[in-house]
Amino acid sequence: MSFQPNILGLSPRAHEYSEKLLRFMDGHIYPNESTYHQQADAGNRWQPRPIVEELKQHAQAAGLWNLFLPESALGAGLTNLEYAGLCEIMGRVPWSSEVFNCSAPDTGNMEVLVRYGTKPQQNQWLDPLLAGKIRSCFAMTEPDVASSDAKNIQARIERQENGDYLLNGRKWWASGAGDPRCKLCIFMGQTDPAAPPHQRQAMILVPMDAPGITIQRMLTVFGYDDAPHGHAEMTFENVRVPAENLLLGEGRGFEIAQGRLGPGRIHHCMRLIGLAERALELMCRRVKSRVAFGKALADQGTIRANIADSRIEIEQARLLTLKAAHLMDTVGNKAARTEIAMIKVVAPDVALKVIDRAIQAHGAAGVSGDFFLADAWAAARTLRLADGPDEVHRETIARLELRREH
Repeated sequence: MSFQPNILGLSPRAHEYSEKLLRFMDGHIYPNESTYHQQADAGNRWQPRPIVEELKQHAQAAGLWNLFLPESALGAGLTNLEYAGLCEIMGRVPWSSEVFNCSAPDTGNMEVLVRYGTKPQQNQWLDPLLAGKIRSCFAMTEPDVASSDAKNIQARIERQENGDYLLNGRKWWASGAGDPRCKLCIFMGQTDPAAPPHQRQAMILVPMDAPGITIQRMLTVFGYDDAPHGHAEMTFENVRVPAENLLLGEGRGFEIAQGRLGPGRIHHCMRLIGLAERALELMCRRVKSRVAFGKALADQGTIRANIADSRIEIEQARLLTLKAAHLMDTVGNKAARTEIAMIKVVAPDVALKVIDRAIQAHGAAGVSGDFFLADAWAAARTLRLADGPDEVHRETIARLELRREH
């Protein structure tokens, strides 16, 4: 097996899944990376990659499916800590999470449906998502306001006399909306602008084929379109949705958002650590094979310092993320909010540093499409913004720290 994550206290159950996943990555994912990119270049970029659909069948047969739902009979029943190590393995190849039905935003949306959905909502949307038959998106961020403060969200969810809700608003960075398999949108908007700030919002389930939904454009990330997943700018104009599609109730949107984001942040951070690990491996391989100024790059002092710093930083980030996962499992998301905020700052920063050093070690090749480093850097950079920008998480950390000293 090509990679063994260094996870302290791995349970026998998690160890078994880790071994199976490592074998699957070696046997199916790494050998098909070139196929994945060839299919992206050869066909319609906005159609699912045939290799991914093929590998999904192998993953289901291997019992590596829906691993993400913590302590749920619907998934593998793993804790956040147990699943964290699997996230790291999957994160080494950014597209591989989908093969195991463990990719965002579907994972977060499925967790919302498990926690807050009614039985009819789960029958209609959760079951096909768990089966991998459909995909979904999450519409929260808006282009006209600073959405890092969700109280700024202006989109409306207005109850009508017949009990239906009417949706109006403009959203962007709705990740996954470009996929033709995307059939569900979870939409966040105001139900009562006059309510207290954290009770103004709600979330509602919206079929993507509902009249009034328009995808205005697909956005790029540093020039990458992330097809067929994509990130959409969308408008909702008088979109009529039945009352039974509302999640939990009016004014409960913030509550749902917090429940949704906690596990997702662990997943993002551990995938980033996997990405950083692979970048470090590539850097070590490259500098052993290249000679400059009469000696191997691996013998140059600055290169060796970069390798050492990368190893130190990856280990620190991993341990902090595993601590956050452990606290979520043992004392709950609310009690772990300081650690969750810390890892959301630390993990992207570490990944960016390590990937940048790997790019430097590869020279001009590092910024080309011949290696995955440029794409990896772009993906990691977005996560200093996604699920809350660094500034918001630092504010949370400082506020909680100051509260301890009284």
